Amino acid sequence: MSDPGNYVGSADRSIGQLVAAATAEMSALVHDEIALAKAEVRQDVKRGAIGSAAFIAAGVLLLFTMPMLSFAAAYGIHNLGLGLAWSFLIVAGAFILLAALIGFIGLRKFKKIKPPEKSIASAKQTAAVLQKAKPHPRPAIEADAILRRSGSSLAAGTGVEALPAGKDKASAVARSST
Repeated sequence: MSDPGNYVGSADRSIGQLVAAATAEMSALVHDEIALAKAEVRQDVKRGAIGSAAFIAAGVLLLFTMPMLSFAAAYGIHNLGLGLAWSFLIVAGAFILLAALIGFIGLRKFKKIKPPEKSIASAKQTAAVLQKAKPHPRPAIEADAILRRSGSSLAAGTGVEALPAGKDKASAVARSST
């Protein structure tokens, strides 16, 4: 922060010095705000990364339990008096039905996705406007400068006389009007 003692002699400081001091303090304030924002974001990113890692670990553990649950379901059906092979086929069929149901729901959601109609219409409208647009005519002074940069070889084919390197724009305008 600023030292209050700096303002005792502030009457002796010029406006330029005061503006420079204010600019420096504003710059320092902005840098401090940016540093604070970076620290907050860094902390949030760290928390998000830890949370994501926890979700991934939970998903992997759940994935590892699926075969165990499948075997348990098959042996549970077998204990009801059905053959072991039929029990495993029933569990497999249940998984196939569950996968088909989830796939059907996903397919319905994908079919509801529409193309970005507003963006497509805007792009087509922009393309139509650009096709109809005519190039903006350049002022004679700007055209002379372009010709001077590109050399007289371009000017010879266009019927426009290139300016010699030593001539200024005023003499070029006076010469073109005669």
